[in-house]
Amino acid sequence: MACVFIFLALVFSMAMAADHSPLQDFCVADMNAQGTMIISLIFLTFITRKSTSNSVVMVNGFACKNPSSVQANDFSFAGLHMMGNTSNALGSRVTPVFVTQLPGLNTLGISMARIDYAPWGINQPHTHPRATEILTVLEGSLEVGFVTSNPENRHITKVLYKGDVFVFPVNLVHYQRNVGKTNAIAIAALSSQNPGVIPIANVIFGSKPDISTDILAKAFQASDDVISAIQIKF
Repeated sequence: MACVFIFLALVFSMAMAADHSPLQDFCVADMNAQGTMIISLIFLTFITRKSTSNSVVMVNGFACKNPSSVQANDFSFAGLHMMGNTSNALGSRVTPVFVTQLPGLNTLGISMARIDYAPWGINQPHTHPRATEILTVLEGSLEVGFVTSNPENRHITKVLYKGDVFVFPVNLVHYQRNVGKTNAIAIAALSSQNPGVIPIANVIFGSKPDISTDILAKAFQASDDVISAIQIKF
């Protein structure tokens, strides 16, 4: 029992000693660095692995660029004023500004995106596994909504107009639809440099390899033929 208390005390002291704030002015992502870094929440140890030619440090995200080589362009992204091409089945286009597009976002825990919608276009039901999203309508009107966790499955929805703001809590399924007769534009801010996106339809019907049709047929209470016909579209 004494050993257990000693172990817990050590873990607690290490956790209290950890500093989760930035320890430098910035950490611009080095897109040429190999690997990712894993930090043990208990032991705070760095794990390294050997490649065939050299030692690779593993980091959670991207390694930092040498500060002396950082330039203004590392903190800048151009083109968000340009309309995305909405000529697709959904009638929408997302232009992301994540860490892969803007390396200066690395470790800062924020990102953004522009979403363009054709009339009656949708940003299909999806989730962001690592981020809460706050959406601002710049032009047009959007029906937005999210669904709470099972078993409640409550659908919370509202129509937004120019200047309106709506928040989608982290990991909940949400969507937007242009309910106007003209194009709509929105800007989304997200609480992660790499929020991730899981489009529900693509994940279920477009997985590689396919989820077995009999599993999906039972889950959706539909025939195998219906499921197969949907899977072909993805």
